[in-house]
Amino acid sequence: MSERDLFANFARMRREMDEMLGGTWGRATYISRRASGFSPNVDVYYSGDPQRAVVKCDLAGIDLSTVGIEVSGRQLTIIGERPVQETEGRVYQQVEIPTGPFRHVVELQVDVDSERATATYDDGVLRVELPLRDETEVTRRVPVGRARKRGEIDG
Repeated sequence: MSERDLFANFARMRREMDEMLGGTWGRATYISRRASGFSPNVDVYYSGDPQRAVVKCDLAGIDLSTVGIEVSGRQLTIIGERPVQETEGRVYQQVEIPTGPFRHVVELQVDVDSERATATYDDGVLRVELPLRDETEVTRRVPVGRARKRGEIDG
């Protein structure tokens, strides 16, 4: 079994434990979690030729005009907001669909080429493809100059 397989479901298990234990701590926990928004579910995998990281994010009911995607180093950040639905005249028995703003940071295990990243949205699922950075890319060496001392004149 590969190391990646061992941790593939760790985030999902943690989220489920948070939800399970959060419900036992009473209404105050529920209110504070709802007030701060939510974090949509994501799947991350690596595949293809050439190799790429693929992040699939469940964004059902979210207007794409509110969604933003940022890539910085090995981090992919997905931000947006699911609007609160009209509740007037309704008496709810159960509310499980999270609403409000969200910011989900995905830590990737590899270096990616953010300039060639693509994103598509289909049937409530955002799919972000991030090609892996070519290991043969040229590394730029930066020369180190001598610092000038006070009072020294350029010459």
